[in-house]
Amino acid sequence: MNRILFLIILVLVFGCNKVKTERHTNDFKDVKEIIKSPILNFEQANKLAELPLNCINIEYPNRLSQTLGSDEDLKPPTELHPAFYGCFDWHSAVHGHWSLVSLLKTYPNLDKADTIKNQLLQNLSKEKIDAEVAYFEGKHNKTYERTYGWAWLLKLAEELHTWDDEMARQLELNLQPLTNLIVQKYIDFLPKLNYPLRVGTHNNTAFGLSFAYDYAETVNHEVLKNAIKNRASYFYMNDKNCPISWEPSGTDFLSPCLEEAALMKRLLSVDDYKDWLNDFLPQLKDKKFTLEVGIVSDRTDGHLVHLDGVNFSRAWNLNKIAEGLPEYKHLQNLANQHINYSLPSIFDDDYMGGHWLGSFAIYALNSSSNSLN
Repeated sequence: MNRILFLIILVLVFGCNKVKTERHTNDFKDVKEIIKSPILNFEQANKLAELPLNCINIEYPNRLSQTLGSDEDLKPPTELHPAFYGCFDWHSAVHGHWSLVSLLKTYPNLDKADTIKNQLLQNLSKEKIDAEVAYFEGKHNKTYERTYGWAWLLKLAEELHTWDDEMARQLELNLQPLTNLIVQKYIDFLPKLNYPLRVGTHNNTAFGLSFAYDYAETVNHEVLKNAIKNRASYFYMNDKNCPISWEPSGTDFLSPCLEEAALMKRLLSVDDYKDWLNDFLPQLKDKKFTLEVGIVSDRTDGHLVHLDGVNFSRAWNLNKIAEGLPEYKHLQNLANQHINYSLPSIFDDDYMGGHWLGSFAIYALNSSSNSLN
């Protein structure tokens, strides 16, 4: 009898241990691997600075995207856009300058700090910015770079405004006429826009409003803030179930769903935003939510390489959505995954990606650093 009792005890003990082991194993399988958070350190900053340094004063190849009113408009980029003629197109030149300001502000002792300062002072001189203003005031240029280039110009202005540096004050003053013009263009244009552009490329309305709102909030421009709030509420407040599974399209560098979600995070109270986001993208709250990175098949193709951009922009939007919301903290892991996929490729990239992707990488890395604070 004692022998039988002993065997029963053994079965119970080992059986329970087996159940516990299986539970622990299953629990381990349910834990997502934590993706290493990418950090913008001094070495990385020096590498990233090379990308805009190697393009902001490179005139050709160049895509002007201009409307010709007469033969008089047929001029080289350096005459049409003396400040922002490099980096293939106007908006890339603008955010190339933003990149250098952002990097130098964070790391004043960059290896090429003196070169960067000299180029900023030369390109953003009062005379050259006045010429840029004159271009926008031309008869056929009223809608030039609306709203993608406008947004990056205000991001550059914001970066200068928040940089506690004597040179930054001079550059901000030089840029101010163009900044004022772009602000007014937003204020005039937004009431006329009856429908938002829900695309993954330059004309995405939510992206254009997000960067503009950041500027307006930073400098406390109430008129611009109200114009953006009013239009964004009209466009997006009742949106539900955004089809993020349809993204990305073949040449996207922005996520229509995430751009909108990040914009509304800027504009709504915490409680209102949680309710809105639960209707708009309810799947984001699921800790098992996944989002495959945008796969780039050919980085020498100027359109296909856009998908590296979608990875970076997704990352900064995911980090924005998760900011201050513990229940969405798992989205930071997805953001890291997207940055880590594309970041190693941009340094040896073809010019079709190299002339602009550095800015996207820097902004994404900044968002990653902010999410750790």
